[in-house]
Amino acid sequence: MFKLLVNVDHVATLREARKAGEPDPVAAAVLAELGGADGIIVHLREDRRHIQDRDLRILREIVRTKLNLEMAATQEMLQIALEVKPDMVTLVPERREELTTEGGLEVQLNQDHLRKLTQMLKEAGILVSFFIDPELDQVKASHIIEADFVEIHTGTYADATTPARIREEFGRIADAVKFSNRLKLRVNAGHGLNYHNIFSLLDLTGIEEFSIGHSIVARSVLVGFERAVREMVNIVRFGGNKADTGPKRWLKLGE
Repeated sequence: MFKLLVNVDHVATLREARKAGEPDPVAAAVLAELGGADGIIVHLREDRRHIQDRDLRILREIVRTKLNLEMAATQEMLQIALEVKPDMVTLVPERREELTTEGGLEVQLNQDHLRKLTQMLKEAGILVSFFIDPELDQVKASHIIEADFVEIHTGTYADATTPARIREEFGRIADAVKFSNRLKLRVNAGHGLNYHNIFSLLDLTGIEEFSIGHSIVARSVLVGFERAVREMVNIVRFGGNKADTGPKRWLKLGE
């Protein structure tokens, strides 16, 4: 059965737009767990555009499921992770001018640096995941460095607008998942997934967790956070077929 980890970054984005005290991403995390989420994700960016250090520290105290910290592969972030000790760290690329993470981590060309960070995190008892594009060379490099997980970047698939391109990007994801499984790398997937485009990915075996944030936060504006999470849980775990909640349209590949 697939698991759902909810990213609460954009609750903090709304808060930081007015530099106010609300909405609180910590409260959103509590509601996400009440809605059935299997974990919480936050990205502590170097420019602190949404999640703040205080948020992370409080979340470490209150999250009862799993806390996954997305972060750049820098010494500053390494020290924060070693101090806070989330359950998992997902290393991601980061550029200050980007609106959101635009692609996967370049693992193959940065193996020495990433190996050192990975070893230090694992020695502290923290699981390590690399957020990578669905490219076999990146999967292989992640395996060599001994990451525990890879998270397959699904953004290009999510942005595809034609049936042919959707099929092409889905095929790349499927190949990356299969290759990761053969190498005994555990697999997560995320970025750009919503209440419709996730359905085709539920046909894949070998993915453990889906990481979803923006679409849940956007829906929560209309229906409330706990319900928005519960509806996505319904899709991820039951294919949208549980009677009590959620969008139930089965979006076939390329439809």
